[in-house]
Amino acid sequence: MIEKLKNIREQNNLTASEVAEKVGITKGYYSMIENGKRGLSYPIAVKIADVFGKKPDEIFFDHEFTNEKLIDKEVV
Repeated sequence: MIEKLKNIREQNNLTASEVAEKVGITKGYYSMIENGKRGLSYPIAVKIADVFGKKPDEIFFDHEFTNEKLIDKEVV
């Protein structure tokens, strides 16, 4: 997740300060999230994802753990 979030931010030509401001958190808190030093609540994950036009799952979860695959595993 750490590299993924940073890569998405950089691909969108945003600084950590800009993302933090859009989300409504401090730059320090955002930087700690991006560096894996702080966890985040689901509402903050949603706000961060909204900045990039994505769903939280696309940023913060491994694709192998999506609902579709979990359903497949439960059925088998």
